[in-house]
Amino acid sequence: MTTEHQEKDKAGLLSRVTARLARTESELEARELQENTWRLGGTPIVDLADRSEASVCGAVRSVTLRPRVNVPALVVELYDGSKTLNLVWLGRRRIGGIVPGTYLTVHGRVTFRHGIPTIFNPAYEIKPDRAL
Repeated sequence: MTTEHQEKDKAGLLSRVTARLARTESELEARELQENTWRLGGTPIVDLADRSEASVCGAVRSVTLRPRVNVPALVVELYDGSKTLNLVWLGRRRIGGIVPGTYLTVHGRVTFRHGIPTIFNPAYEIKPDRAL
């Protein structure tokens, strides 16, 4: 290998290391969530299609109770590093163990409400750790 090639390799390595160190915490978290989705065989939220069944993995960002006239609705925002998905449980006020930061795998039929992918009453599994 010539000196010129060695210099280019060193410069390339240095730029990759610098780029990695310059990433924000949120970028690193998004990357980790995307890798977990891939490893667990889930569908990235950004790739979901309307009216299709899907299995999705991600971290709970928020939990909200939306009171309706007759039936409450628990809304959970799930983030997988690519996009967010709303999970809506009709008739529920809370679900034990589902709080912000919890890692979930969910399965159900996707619908788009106001441009946001949503799954109503999904089957779910709480994962004790993102690595599982």
